[in-house]
Formats: sequence, structure tokens, C-alpha cells
Amino acid sequence: MTQNLFAATLVVPDYDAGIAFYVETLGFDLVEDTALSETKRWVLIAPKGAQTCLLLARAVGDEQTAAIGNQTGGRVAFFLQTDDFKGDHDRMLKAGVTFEEDPRDEPYGRVAVWRDPFGNRWDLVQFTKTPTRGVPPAKARTSSRETGTPVIWPHPEKEPSKG
Repeated sequence: MTQNLFAATLVVPDYDAGIAFYVETLGFDLVEDTALSETKRWVLIAPKGAQTCLLLARAVGDEQTAAIGNQTGGRVAFFLQTDDFKGDHDRMLKAGVTFEEDPRDEPYGRVAVWRDPFGNRWDLVQFTKTPTRGVPPAKARTSSRETGTPVIWPHPEKEPSKG
């Protein structure tokens, strides 16, 4: 049996505002935008070359509206992997994306935290060590919708022995 993480939900105040930021500002693909009713749409977006989509879900009611920008309790929710950190960071700054910090180097790679206009925290990250198990790094992917194993990396202290 093959399984793949197809999508994760991102609650937004408005479908078109989500599309405007992620597709028009960041350059994500608009994978699908289908009306399900007069008030509900199936809106899938994905970074270029990504296997997993984000489902933009318009908040309905006080509880969902309160969750906009805080779906993970203030933690970084999403990790945008790149093979050109400097180029993407510069392009995002020029497009008006708000970074919370200057880029920094961590044991796993170069990273900087940014926020979308709805308050969701993201990492822009370029790995120095490929953190995959069964999925090639971003620059090696050839199809925007390949199926495969989700990105998984072992804890540094629990890496399999190389013997």
C-alpha cells in the first residue's frame, strides 16, 4: 500500500486573499479552484514542484476565525524548502513578505522565519543535509505531482548506524 500526504488545511479569512498572496505574490501554483456551493470552494495551492498541497479553507464562525494565523499555537506551521535560499529570500523580501529574523545557519541548513499576511509562521529553509527518506530534494524533483514518501529525517542522535 502506498500512502502520501496529499494536503494540509490552511484557514484563511477569504479564498481570494489567500490566492492573491500565495499564487500572485509567492508564485505558488493554483492547483484547483472549484465551487462546491455558493459559499464554499475547494482551493488547492502548492509551491512549484511540490508534492503536497495546501487546502485554503475560508473561516466560518468565531472559532475558525480565531484560528487564522494561529493554527499551531504560535509555532512555525509550514516549512518551505528551497534549493536557492538567497534568491528566494531576496525575491520574497522584494515582494513585501515579512521576515521575523535575518537568515541563520543551523546544523540542518540555512533558515529564516517569515509570516504570511494572515499571521501564519513559516520557515524558508535550504537543507545542507538532505532530510528525506524516499523523496528527492526540491531541486531534483521533476514533476509537480509525483507521489512518494513524505519528507522525514531521523533525529541526529537516532540516525541509523552506517556500518
